[in-house]
Amino acid sequence: MNSLHIYDVVVIGGGPCGATAAEDLARAGRSVLLLDRAGRIKPCGGAIPPRLVRDFNIDERQLVTKVRGARIISPSDRLVDMPIDDGYVAMVDREHFDEYLRRRAGLSGAMRATGTFERLERDTDGTAIICYRMGKDGPLETVRCRTVIGADGARSVVAKQALREEHVPCVFAYHEIVRAPANDSGTPARYDGQRCDVYYQGGLSPDFYAWVFPHGDTASIGTGSANKGFSLRGAVATLREQNGMAGLETVRREGAPIPMRPRKCWDNGKDVLLAGDAAGVVAPASGEGIYYAMICGRFAAEAVEELLATGDVKALARCRKRFMKDHGRVFWILGIMQKFWYSSDKRRERFVSMCNDADVQRLTWESYMNKKLTRRDPMAHIKIFFKDMTHLCGFVSSKA
Repeated sequence: MNSLHIYDVVVIGGGPCGATAAEDLARAGRSVLLLDRAGRIKPCGGAIPPRLVRDFNIDERQLVTKVRGARIISPSDRLVDMPIDDGYVAMVDREHFDEYLRRRAGLSGAMRATGTFERLERDTDGTAIICYRMGKDGPLETVRCRTVIGADGARSVVAKQALREEHVPCVFAYHEIVRAPANDSGTPARYDGQRCDVYYQGGLSPDFYAWVFPHGDTASIGTGSANKGFSLRGAVATLREQNGMAGLETVRREGAPIPMRPRKCWDNGKDVLLAGDAAGVVAPASGEGIYYAMICGRFAAEAVEELLATGDVKALARCRKRFMKDHGRVFWILGIMQKFWYSSDKRRERFVSMCNDADVQRLTWESYMNKKLTRRDPMAHIKIFFKDMTHLCGFVSSKA
């Protein structure tokens, strides 16, 4: 790559967010370089809603399975099933799904490079110079660009170098991908290849949740916590033991921080824009990130395209404004929910009890699959409000 060449955009980070931004900008006719680290696979349950499949034209072959419901498990080991009456949750394997998105970006015209971003420098005229290294001891490469999209994760190096310092709270997630048990393997019937199991138990996570998610031939078994003294590996080992999955083959292990709220500022007011985990767009309480990463990548591409077309640097700030207008209320509600319901096993027990309600289940799935708060059936919302209040005040037994 000739350092004299100036790309319209360099996208740093090739996860779902960065790959989406690169594809959209390349399709718009912009010269794009997509830079991604080698061997990076993010720990992720892999759930995506039908809306993502539709909006981003995802090939059905990328869906390793379709989940038809969830089971949540309380601290007392109470089981509450939440079937999806009309719809599904699709599951993807990030090892293959991310590369599929990067390949689409390449086919759309984006140049791809594998390397680790090291620093952002400036030419004498102020043009951004991206410095990255190919391999641990490889040569330092440089490219020039008019704009930069930093989609390089929760601990974004782009953010540290280009924007003012801002603390974003994170949950550290860890999971193990294992070979899924066969029907005749003797594994307890609790595992179901078409159901997501979510554990709200302080012993498995003191402030988040643990999970067993099916991935077709494999399964993701994981947990998360912001408590640095909590043993994530130990919790996963316990979860595997409880589910009779301790002896299953482990395919790989992964861990990474997950941001729990959006950053207050996503751009430098000139030519750098954060997106995805780097911008903090992971839903609190659920930790869901793939859909929000991809829609953020799309918004980032639109903002950068507007900047390149008009020269108006205020276009970059409109990315965050648009995202928060569409999804800020959901993030706010989920943030409150996590702070309250996840704070003790007593409250987790009541939370699981509340999820046993048919109205709660229906509106939860409708909102998840369509990625917006369901506004129809106002009487159901009123009923849920009063049920929430009785649980909050302790007027209803957690065993109800």
